[in-house]
Amino acid sequence: MNPTSAIILAAGRGSRLGEITRDQPKCLTPLAARPLLEWQLAALRAAGIDRIALVTGYRAELLRSFGTVRFHNPRWADTNMVASLACAAEWLHAGTTIVSYSDIVYGPAVVRKLLAAQDDVAITYDRSWLPLWQLRFADPLRDAETFREDQGRLLAIGERPQTLDQVQGQYMGLIRFTPDGWRRAHAAWQAEPPERRDRLDMTGLLRRMLDRGERIGAVPVDGGWCEVDSAEDLQRYESVLAAPQRWTHDWREPGGRDGA
Repeated sequence: MNPTSAIILAAGRGSRLGEITRDQPKCLTPLAARPLLEWQLAALRAAGIDRIALVTGYRAELLRSFGTVRFHNPRWADTNMVASLACAAEWLHAGTTIVSYSDIVYGPAVVRKLLAAQDDVAITYDRSWLPLWQLRFADPLRDAETFREDQGRLLAIGERPQTLDQVQGQYMGLIRFTPDGWRRAHAAWQAEPPERRDRLDMTGLLRRMLDRGERIGAVPVDGGWCEVDSAEDLQRYESVLAAPQRWTHDWREPGGRDGA
């Protein structure tokens, strides 16, 4: 059996970060004095994954020094994450693969929990999401998405919630595919009209799979990660990391948090 691999989706610029990403891809944005990509690589390797690839796009030449396999999405500016992921289909067909967004930071314990999932498609979600969203947004519902699961099976994701009761957690941007899971995901993507296929994001793909009756595993964690979408996110994270009190979503704790 092939060892588990990881693919980091690093094609985007991250225009909401403004000048920070004018001359570099979003994954090179520094947080706590290290690029986001370095945090991701360290967490994956600490969880036992050494076979790691990047899907590149914007300023791909800046990612050559990271010593990973690189797939490239030449249409990165006109497509979304699923199209970028499909550029690495060779690995997805070959063995179980962890797929990571490149604008998130997480500890190795989060990865280990996802590695232990039994479903052909599984995602991690944060049950303790609300403090992180309260830090980032005056109104947490402004950016949160619906999330419902039952006994480890995803039921709904990615719509605009009206109340906090509709949000059992937040999807984090980490997915595990077996080859059969990727085959079913790819079939759901290919069923879309070409113009919608290009723009389909990952939560959109998960919703399409749910509509087709596919089972998607939902693996809970409690904190130990964060997402970077704006310069304000960076400022707030740096501020809480510098404070003496413990922060629920600090991914730097030895061993990480496992949400058990």
